Amino acid sequence: MSEALNDLQRRAAALDSADAFAKHRDLFALDDDTVYLDGNSLGALPRHVPERIADVVTRQWGELRIRSWDESGWWTAPERIGDRIAPLVGAAAGQVVVGDSTSVNVFKAVVGAARLSPESRDEILVDASTFPTDGYIAESAARMTGRRVVPVAPGDLRAALGPRTAVALVNHVDYRTGRRHDLPGLTAAAHEAGALAVWDLCHSAGALPVGLDAHDVDFAVGCTYKYLNGGPGSPAYLYVAERHQAAFDSPLPGWNSHSDPFGMTPDYAPADGAARGRVGTPDILSMLALEAALDVWDGVRVEDVREKSLALTDFFLECVDTYVPAGRVTSVTPAAHEERGSQVSLRCEDGADAGAVMRKLIARGVVGDFRRPDVLRFGFTPLYVGFGDAERAARVLGEVLAGS
Repeated sequence: MSEALNDLQRRAAALDSADAFAKHRDLFALDDDTVYLDGNSLGALPRHVPERIADVVTRQWGELRIRSWDESGWWTAPERIGDRIAPLVGAAAGQVVVGDSTSVNVFKAVVGAARLSPESRDEILVDASTFPTDGYIAESAARMTGRRVVPVAPGDLRAALGPRTAVALVNHVDYRTGRRHDLPGLTAAAHEAGALAVWDLCHSAGALPVGLDAHDVDFAVGCTYKYLNGGPGSPAYLYVAERHQAAFDSPLPGWNSHSDPFGMTPDYAPADGAARGRVGTPDILSMLALEAALDVWDGVRVEDVREKSLALTDFFLECVDTYVPAGRVTSVTPAAHEERGSQVSLRCEDGADAGAVMRKLIARGVVGDFRRPDVLRFGFTPLYVGFGDAERAARVLGEVLAGS
């Protein structure tokens, strides 16, 4: 074991020394003695954000007060920040608006897509393995639009699409297993069936190329507090393809999405473009924290992030195979690169308590999380996670499982 350990540690050091993102880690508030592998739940804090938010609070709010809606650009923040996120998901400007939560934006997108479909299309297909909220929201959207929800495993989605399908709601990367689903192929299949595609990008945006425009996606939603490092509860975003914007009928027509919001007229007239996805007053403090956090993406290519992500997860899996006693864990994350997101999920075998295992890892400075009943999740954020982190995490996991 010592020879293998030394070999993996040497390789990790060599890979880190050649890593173009190695200096990027300095942009984040991270502890040197902690391996943080939970960026797929909450991204690390970019170091410059507190100073920027202090200015928002003390000067923009404290001194300028209401003048900041104009003088500090508060009013245009949802579209401005949307345009900064757009390149990270492969979208041209004017199609992404920031605001509200992921759940609220899923509701807007699914209802809006259903309203674009003929009434004869009475089915909303939903990824059966989706994050629960997406399913809850889809059920509500179905009741509102007179449709019914049909849960379908992503692998069976193509066969389930048909003349009754109005909308397909699918996760790009499965939150539990880290499996990446075929966004281009499933979107094309939905269109061939005459349906629209709504994609949840929470576990892919900022970790891998998405290509919304290139693959003709209709609607997409995503959070910003994972790989985009926007902070706990930071606002989500909604993508509405330009070709659908003029007909997009949002189920939440708030005053902020009115064509003349300060006209205060009783009749609703929707704004043009991405602003149609707005609802109420923007949550300025968290929104501007997100805007500041996005500075870490300046000059970064998502394709390069993806290359490092795959290298990191490959190396971690190799280290797990070396360090963890045989039969104690099984990877439920696909080995094939085209089917993998930026996390590795390991199922505990032999009756091991995944929650207890993760608590022991955290106590020893390796922070991941687990999903009941038996899955350990390790998220790899290439902007600040290195190969030495991957080696240490696998080594400590092996030690914990050997002693349990």
